[in-house]
Amino acid sequence: MNKVIRIGTRDSELALWQAKTVQSALEKLGHQTELVPVKSTGDLNLDVPLYEMGITGIFTKTLDVAMLTGKVDIAVHSMKDVPTALPKGIVEAAVLKRANTQDILIHKGTDFLEAEGTIATGSLRRKSQWLNRYPNHNVVDLRGNVNTRMQKLEDNDWNGAIFAAAGLERIEIKPENFIDLDWMIPAPAQGAMLVVALEKDEFTRTALGALNHYQTDLEVHVEREFLRTLEGGCTAPIGALAKMDNDDILHFKGALFSLDGSQKIEVEKRIAADNVTGFGKFCAEEILAKGGAELMKQIKEVLN
Repeated sequence: MNKVIRIGTRDSELALWQAKTVQSALEKLGHQTELVPVKSTGDLNLDVPLYEMGITGIFTKTLDVAMLTGKVDIAVHSMKDVPTALPKGIVEAAVLKRANTQDILIHKGTDFLEAEGTIATGSLRRKSQWLNRYPNHNVVDLRGNVNTRMQKLEDNDWNGAIFAAAGLERIEIKPENFIDLDWMIPAPAQGAMLVVALEKDEFTRTALGALNHYQTDLEVHVEREFLRTLEGGCTAPIGALAKMDNDDILHFKGALFSLDGSQKIEVEKRIAADNVTGFGKFCAEEILAKGGAELMKQIKEVLN
């Protein structure tokens, strides 16, 4: 065990928290580690919405390059930020136990929910679902890491902003003025952390294998298969949540929305955990058949 495992991470507070969690778990198993913070283009370019900066891998691209050029051995990501197709030579090495999957609204009072209002989010998925429920509201773009977004909410006259509960809970900055958006379907793999490594690095992959959480791994792969089948390399407003119950039955809920929130195509199914192979694809194909293929075509025409 003489190899020092170099952990690449974005340098935001949340990303460092996630990397240190993996570092601590590896060190408990007797491995030597080193943290290597890397600045990503996703964090630097805050004036342009993420989906205009190219495809979904904007936060992972910099770390991918650092791994492939030998600067770091592993990278830790919020799994919802990771493209469904990893670069050649990089593989999933561990999915850690999932935290809270919900989105929450941090607000300055809730009266606006019954009237007109403005909320902020940089996510197409959150924007579409909010407009689906509150069609007369205005949704503005919000960029930056969790701390930056919290500050922007305070500095602006918006009524509220949408955040993933898990991120705020991890770094202990979740305020009291929030509402659980239990009606909003989360992003595929929301609340889960993914560790990636080089395919050829058997030592590191074996070390990380001990950190993999079976149930989370199963759930997020169904969600990501659903996403991959629907989007075909295009960012779109897609929500998915798979949850395994105590009887080993996997409950799945997924949906595709139009950009303006006026259309919603959803699927809800359950299956025995032993039979989940291809289940995400099966659920996505039902959405595509129910008008999703045409809706995806329209979304691609607007975004590309």
